[in-house]
Amino acid sequence: MGGNKILVVEDDRTLLDVLKYNLGKEGYAVVTATDGVQALDVARSEKPDLIALDIMLPKLDGFEVCRILRREMTTPILMLTAKAGETDKVVGLELGADDYMTKPFGMREFLTRIKAMLRRVEMMKIAAGSVKETTPSVIKVGELEIDFTRHKVSRANSVIALSPKEFDLLAFLLKNREQVFSRDQLLERVWGYDYTGDTRTVDVHMRWLRQKIETDPTDPRHLLTVRGVGYKFEG
Repeated sequence: MGGNKILVVEDDRTLLDVLKYNLGKEGYAVVTATDGVQALDVARSEKPDLIALDIMLPKLDGFEVCRILRREMTTPILMLTAKAGETDKVVGLELGADDYMTKPFGMREFLTRIKAMLRRVEMMKIAAGSVKETTPSVIKVGELEIDFTRHKVSRANSVIALSPKEFDLLAFLLKNREQVFSRDQLLERVWGYDYTGDTRTVDVHMRWLRQKIETDPTDPRHLLTVRGVGYKFEG
């Protein structure tokens, strides 16, 4: 995992130095930015493997940075928020962030999240390389069509814009259709966590995925909740 390039966007210079130092000790190449405009410039020029993005930034806040970057790249984004409330977390996920952490956080947890997210990216690359052998490149379920090779989803011939993590979640459930997975299992299999994380992440992604692919999100046909257990894809 060492050698991956991490962009850390944080206007608190002390915290920025601490994160940079500890990531460097783990063997990562670290680039930094201290405001939103600089973050966009560095992300575009350095093409990092992962971005740790603070929300409260000068010039352009983290939400806007996330929104812009999601239109341009699929790089995993870990949002850093100083607020414990749900609003910042949910908004960040809705804009396409892959995960979030609430300050203050332990350095061990931060490094574990980084490793998990990067490991998941590598797993997806390996899976993509063998998809032709294990899964049809395109699967159709009713009006829904998923193209695994092109990472494209459409319904009734209209392309649906999904964030990278929404696509990963849909692809995993579709490939394992009719199987029920708990939220913790989905965190492990889709997000790459090997420990119990915040299951709110799964719920938010599932809610927005339903709004995008289901004809009636309030009465889903494919992405079903199995009460007391978790979620499954049916169809």
